[in-house]
Amino acid sequence: MPTTSANGITIAYEDHGDPAAPPLLLVMGLGRQLTSWPIELVEALVARGFRVIRYDNRDTGLSTRFDGVAAPGIKSHVLRALLRLPVRVPYRIADMAKDAVGLLDALGIERAHVVGASMGGMIGQHVAASHGHRALSLTSIMSTTGNPWLPRAKPEAVAVLTGRPASDDVDAQVAFTMQAARAIGSPAYPPDPVRLETRVRAEHARGHYPQGVPRHIAAIIADGDRRAMLRRITVPTLVVHGDADPLVPIAGGEDTAKTIPGARLHVIPGMGHDLPLALVDTMADAIAGHAHSVTVAA
Repeated sequence: MPTTSANGITIAYEDHGDPAAPPLLLVMGLGRQLTSWPIELVEALVARGFRVIRYDNRDTGLSTRFDGVAAPGIKSHVLRALLRLPVRVPYRIADMAKDAVGLLDALGIERAHVVGASMGGMIGQHVAASHGHRALSLTSIMSTTGNPWLPRAKPEAVAVLTGRPASDDVDAQVAFTMQAARAIGSPAYPPDPVRLETRVRAEHARGHYPQGVPRHIAAIIADGDRRAMLRRITVPTLVVHGDADPLVPIAGGEDTAKTIPGARLHVIPGMGHDLPLALVDTMADAIAGHAHSVTVAA
């Protein structure tokens, strides 16, 4: 697995496709490794004419881990955020956006199509708003604006973020992760249980690091309401959201598309908060179609 130094940390990444093709950067979400982007989707995007880079965010997988750096408790953090009181966090979403730009620098890429899922969509929003000269386009998938008045996640989805495995035993951790995947997944596209377990075990062996999740959550809470920032985005933007998302309800995608000037909303029926294999071509067509339209327009 190649790694590089970017923004003062080490980032693990994969680089697929023709180096001369238009670059497309995949940014994953909360606590998830680069492998959470299905390789089938990566290959589909390569087949559609892109150089595809996926990477581990800080505090995930094989990238730099902030061991020993405490994050504030979620309840107290949320309360202080609501009261607009200062909260000390290990890092912010803006720092993670600088990681993405630093990776582009390390790879010698001047501009890329930025595609982010969930928290990765938030990171992509920061890249487009604060480093817009580095983004050819933005695709924000199953993400949101931070608008405090939007509908909340369903209780079973919240339990995914706040729950813990029954023990540190590998089997218990794998079982918990599989349960969590089913809780937030797409009701119209349930995963094959054998394939899901195989993927979860492979990710566990590769770089399981749940200690990073509280710091990711802290960064999201500290980011607050991004709507004023999103109004500054000028790069062509596509917002993709499932209408059955229990963790980030579709209102989050609608608000994102409404807030970013000129953004288009693509709703996928039956999709939850995951990237089902059954939707690989649907997702690849949407992402590639948007990116190609930008290239043609340019």
